Amino acid sequence: MVRLAEERDFPGFLGLAAQVEHWFGPMVEDAGFHEAVREHIRRNEALVAVPSDPGTEPDPGTDTDLLGGLLFGAGADTPVHHVHWLVVSQRARAGGVGRELMRDALRRWVRGPADVEVVTFGADHPGAAASGARAFYERLGFTPAETVAPGPEGGSRQLFRRTVAAGGPV
Repeated sequence: MVRLAEERDFPGFLGLAAQVEHWFGPMVEDAGFHEAVREHIRRNEALVAVPSDPGTEPDPGTDTDLLGGLLFGAGADTPVHHVHWLVVSQRARAGGVGRELMRDALRRWVRGPADVEVVTFGADHPGAAASGARAFYERLGFTPAETVAPGPEGGSRQLFRRTVAAGGPV
């Protein structure tokens, strides 16, 4: 189940971040990351995926009941939207959680004509294959675009873009 994130989900975002710091660099202790998550929650531009069965227990040591989280930037005065952060928990990867988070974000915030952009791993980054991020975005209709500045851990990054036609399906 995907829903708008609430302040009570903040620890879950940190739990998700802890699972991917080896790819993205430090986030759990980063005040800037904390503020970004809280700001997205306040602006209603954060989504979470939670188990549809409330009795589902998180994996020991994950410190989260979130299956995934997404921070989105809806372009207010511009038709360019940004996926700022999307992470699916280790226990839920390859199960459609990321696809559902993206589907909800596009349905909720994007009206064509528009572009949706996301920065992900460059082709040579070790996380590119291990995370499946590049293939994931390509399956969703994103295409590789320009190279961008390296991530905080020093790894390469690339912009991916998806164009949404006027009145077209998101």
